[in-house]
Amino acid sequence: MPKDLDDWHAAVGGYVTRPRFEEYSKKYADYFVMTREDGILELRMHTDGGPAQFGFATHNAWGQAWQEIGNDPDNEVLILTGTGDQWIATDGRKPADRDLKDIVPVAPPPSFSYEHTYYDATKLLENMVFGIDIPTIAAINGPSPAHTEFGLLCDITLAAEHTTILDPHFPTGVAPGDGLQLTLQEALGTKRAAYYLYTATPIDARTALELGLVNEVLPLDGLLPRAREIAEAIMRQPRTARRFTHAIAQRPWKRRLVQDLGFGLAHEMFGAAADHRFG
Repeated sequence: MPKDLDDWHAAVGGYVTRPRFEEYSKKYADYFVMTREDGILELRMHTDGGPAQFGFATHNAWGQAWQEIGNDPDNEVLILTGTGDQWIATDGRKPADRDLKDIVPVAPPPSFSYEHTYYDATKLLENMVFGIDIPTIAAINGPSPAHTEFGLLCDITLAAEHTTILDPHFPTGVAPGDGLQLTLQEALGTKRAAYYLYTATPIDARTALELGLVNEVLPLDGLLPRAREIAEAIMRQPRTARRFTHAIAQRPWKRRLVQDLGFGLAHEMFGAAADHRFG
């Protein structure tokens, strides 16, 4: 936080304590390796030091972390990336070696579905788009069987050359409604998004660049250096310019989430529940 803002807070009698990096970086250490230098917060997803494994605990942690990160005024630019050569995994195998049915974790009991499916899936996106008010850069470091949407929701998205993006829901018998579908519809348009939702065809990095899903494609070892270079360039501009530019860049995503996130999630969950009960 700028010193003059600290001084003003002290002059008017203080303020409610905001989240502190030293505290939340430890709180979420099982899910992220966090480093911060000169206001640039680097967030690396992981599980036991390897690629992040998708599951309900991770799903829950992500949304909570966005909220605390966004509420820390000492964060000025966010870089989000994964570990190794995968963005997210579901087991020890690479996405290309897995059947799509392996992607879906064991569902919670029906009585817990609100907390661990609807609520967490909602906050995963809402807390990123509405809760983080600083420029965001995603460095997608490889393929993922799911949840590339919050990489695509960042202001700037860089991708490693071997990255693939897909929505796995429909081939597993589930309606695609928990987030990636609306990022594809917003970025690709209605017809192209529908094709990728029905077929779950992986979108490789070069195609993603041509379609406008990502901004740059780089070798894996050049990904984070480029993200840091962009972050440092952003930091050379005034604080208000940085934050208001982020607000402008995120405005279309805010509209899209308000219009479509609850609709998609409700349809995905109802369809899954109906099939389970009546199928």
